[in-house]
Amino acid sequence: MSTDRAAAAVASADTPTTPPGGGRHLGLALIVIAAAQLMVVLDATITNIALPAIQTDLDVTDANLAWIVNSYALAFGGLLLLGGRAGDLFGRRRMFQTGIAVFTLASLLGGLAPDEGLLIAARVLQGVGAALAAPSALALITTTFPQGKPRNTAMGVYAAMGGVGATVGLLLGGTLTDLLDWRWVFFVNIPIGLAVLTGTKTLVEAERHPGRLDIPGAITGTGGLIALVYGITRGGEHGWTDAPALASFAGAAVLLTTFLLLQARTTDPMLPLRLLKDRSRSGSYATMLFIGAGMFATFYFLTLYMQLILGYSPVKTGFAYLPFSFGMATAAGVSSKLITHFAPRLIAGPGLLVGAVGMFWFATLEPDSSYAAHLMPAMFVTALGLGMSFVPMTLGAVSGVAHHDTGIASALLNTAQQIGGALGLAVLSTIATSAANDKLPDAATTLYRALATKDFALAARAHEALTQGYTMAFAAAGAMFLAGLVVTVLAINAQRQHTEVDAGAVHMG
Repeated sequence: MSTDRAAAAVASADTPTTPPGGGRHLGLALIVIAAAQLMVVLDATITNIALPAIQTDLDVTDANLAWIVNSYALAFGGLLLLGGRAGDLFGRRRMFQTGIAVFTLASLLGGLAPDEGLLIAARVLQGVGAALAAPSALALITTTFPQGKPRNTAMGVYAAMGGVGATVGLLLGGTLTDLLDWRWVFFVNIPIGLAVLTGTKTLVEAERHPGRLDIPGAITGTGGLIALVYGITRGGEHGWTDAPALASFAGAAVLLTTFLLLQARTTDPMLPLRLLKDRSRSGSYATMLFIGAGMFATFYFLTLYMQLILGYSPVKTGFAYLPFSFGMATAAGVSSKLITHFAPRLIAGPGLLVGAVGMFWFATLEPDSSYAAHLMPAMFVTALGLGMSFVPMTLGAVSGVAHHDTGIASALLNTAQQIGGALGLAVLSTIATSAANDKLPDAATTLYRALATKDFALAARAHEALTQGYTMAFAAAGAMFLAGLVVTVLAINAQRQHTEVDAGAVHMG
């Protein structure tokens, strides 16, 4: 599809009927969508810092502790396509409201959970709610905000929440755990969720589209994605030759192949394959896969470095991430303005290059590196690069998409980020563990033992080994960003996106 035809399609299909109140209602609608995206994204990280307290309080085994995090990612990533298609068929505002309601209820159950089984079940339910809400949130931007400056601003805020939410999650997780109790990392979602539900009346519901839910496609597609995410997670924890991990990959290959064959033949597919025929759109999805892989791993390894190597407390670790949030928000705001003047790849490409520079900067960390001179500037540079990349990739995922397909197009973008995050974390964890063990076998366990026995010489050796593992992972993450840069240069449309404000468009106040 040419850029002009794509622009025409967006203009005719996606231009909303402005709600009463004009700019005032658009501002409230933006707050609602931003708050929802923030809540969904931060919950992927907010429990990380609280894990030690959860393990002690509920007597969680080491094997099950990781599933308090992974169960959310598994349900979220596996059900996104189903959630996106449900929004297209049954109404996006309705599915958005349903998702937020489920997420809020699950947060209450998680905070009240008396044991690990119910807590993990609550995390799965949170993932279900997030999978229903997230694709509809992005799609509602196209129905609520007029094309041009208002929509670009909304996209910029939405994209910024992707990075800001993750860092806010780390900050809140540390603060709430230290000052109150780990249960508040779940309870904090309740007032946010209720406020979002109250504000959904400002969102413009798109007309419901005829069709039926593709049940065989939902079963094979959802099952394949869940098997893939589980295999990636299991392989990262137990090794890539682990029998259950290999079985999951085999099952994912069979189910996803069957899914694609079904989608090519059914009249109402869950994933219309026509969405993947546009090279720029497919390039946006592929690039987001690499961005997710590098970004999620960054939070994981930086958190370990700051707590295990530098000895930061949970609260101090959370506040240390503030430059990342500031960099993401700043860059997303700038790129949402640049997108009206420059081609998407001329913004995303340099952004990925800057992000890779930040990653390679992290790869030079030493056990005694300074926060002010090393960590903080590297963090800010990485965030700037990612913030510059998110907006063009987000716009590219839904630009030129027919109105009845925007939900599933949005879900594909979120799926790419989640699958990329799971894959990146699993692969880079393997790299980090291998590199650390080459220098000192069982480096993490050795560090805990050395600190308990006050064997400071052994602790220093463990610090060096672990730091070597982390820096190798950062270097590999930088390579992932460069791979995304290659995809961007080769696949993303070189022409400027049509983002002019329509004559009758209402600007946000």
